[in-house]
Amino acid sequence: MIEVNGSPSDVPAGATVAELLATLDVPDGARGIAVAVDAEVVPRAEWPGFALADGARVEILTAVQGG
Repeated sequence: MIEVNGSPSDVPAGATVAELLATLDVPDGARGIAVAVDAEVVPRAEWPGFALADGARVEILTAVQGG
């Protein structure tokens, strides 16, 4: 079990950031998305291979334009 944006999420052990985003219906290649795992930003290029450990705290942020 991991935590995604403050809520528990049941993902398979070893799931990657990319796999997590797919289960959350975040389009592959979506712009303006940032992911942090345990308060460390994970570069987009690492999403496909970055495995999530049990208990990981994941924050998914979306940039919003406006003024």
